[in-house]
Amino acid sequence: MINQSLKQLSQMLASKEVSSVEMTQTFLDRIKQYNPDINAYITLDEDKSLAQAKAADGILAAGTATPLTGIPMAQKDIFCAKDWRTTCGSKMLETFIAPYDANVITQFNHAGAVNLGKTNMDEFAMGSSNETSYFGCVNNPWDLTRVPGGSSGGSAAAVAGRLCAAATGTDTGGSIRQPASLCGFTGLKPTYGLVSRYGMIAFASSLDQAGPMAKSAEDCALMMNVMAGFDERDSTSLNHPKEDYTSKLNQPLTGLKVGLPKEYFAEGLDTDVAKVIDNAIAEYKKLGAEFVDISLPNAGLSIPVYYVLAPAEASTNLSRYDGVRYGHRAAEYDDLMDMYMKSRAEGFGDEVKRRILIGTYVLSAGYYDAYYLKAQKIRHLIADDFKAAYKKCDIIMGPTVPSTAFKTGEKTDDPVAMYLQDIYTIATNLAGLPGMSIPAGFSKSSDGKDLPVGLQIIGSYFDEARMLNVGHAYQQVTDWHTAMPEGFA
Repeated sequence: MINQSLKQLSQMLASKEVSSVEMTQTFLDRIKQYNPDINAYITLDEDKSLAQAKAADGILAAGTATPLTGIPMAQKDIFCAKDWRTTCGSKMLETFIAPYDANVITQFNHAGAVNLGKTNMDEFAMGSSNETSYFGCVNNPWDLTRVPGGSSGGSAAAVAGRLCAAATGTDTGGSIRQPASLCGFTGLKPTYGLVSRYGMIAFASSLDQAGPMAKSAEDCALMMNVMAGFDERDSTSLNHPKEDYTSKLNQPLTGLKVGLPKEYFAEGLDTDVAKVIDNAIAEYKKLGAEFVDISLPNAGLSIPVYYVLAPAEASTNLSRYDGVRYGHRAAEYDDLMDMYMKSRAEGFGDEVKRRILIGTYVLSAGYYDAYYLKAQKIRHLIADDFKAAYKKCDIIMGPTVPSTAFKTGEKTDDPVAMYLQDIYTIATNLAGLPGMSIPAGFSKSSDGKDLPVGLQIIGSYFDEARMLNVGHAYQQVTDWHTAMPEGFA
């Protein structure tokens, strides 16, 4: 059961081969068995999950089920879920119980899906390794001494270890695609504004985007059918017509023009990772795709641009956590200002503080023009590079991450080295484009471990259906997406 696709699980439920309660209990039992090793979940509530499963069984019996009715899923702990603890991986929100549902949660509730629990994450989504969480590091199921990627590391480990049927994540600079690559599954960041941000705790509002994390492109398509849609409560939500993202999955790839950006195959890319990507490209050629060389000349500036803009937005968004309305409040303080200072000093971790300081600095008088405004101008140049590239090709491909999963603690003392893990993913967020990562093979670590490698697929705006088609076609002729980490069978 744990290796079945969402479509197969739905068929099992429809045929009464298994009930949603039984399916949910299977995953809850796996969580009890394996979560102590990988620390994927922050909050569990078995009674709530089983109550949802029981309700789903009633819907199935009535014959009014949707494709995801009764399917047990994990939710990143950045989404508010009514009456569930919602922490964002931070001491600041350690005891916060959400009074309402995020739009993403509402959509899955309407679809009849079961919430297994809230997954671990880098604090306020700030990180590339899931080492900044107040609730401890998440361990990669493929090698428990390595990171799963971040910030959606808990969801990633849960999907890879089969502690859920699928999960939600968010991607601000690669936080769905990077862990998808490091943990060997499929993750999709949609076009900015396609999935509502309502009830999703903000990091960088112009970059944050929710998306699906699952075993295959087909699974992600089924999830996108639920997640995507206009929401008037979100001022950044786009009124794009509803699509069926499964409708184009089986279209042939003959004549598809794929761009290979030279900047993504230059110095810094691990040679073994490059070989895996080359093998994937060869497979796509067999499927009828045509390849052209392209250039994204400003791609190298994406990291410095991102680490000006994202902290600037974070410093503004996190100003609300002051110890007054909700969140952590210091136990002892002298006056109101002292309470603000102590509450924030105690409630935020080091990485969050670093980004708040950077963001406040670049927005300050005298530096706004030199840093923030200039970064916004370069952001437009990066978007223009993609627009020019899509005049030559339909889809862009390359590595998702320059290397495989690194050891826990290996980069914690070097923030720049950590930031470089997102060098191939950040540009799509800056441009608002959709991107996805699919499993493309394995690379051998120095200690003999097989570690997953992801292939990144980047589409033009609202091109998710074609991207999913491209990913699905590859997954019909390869089996990398079905591989499971040893010890989790």
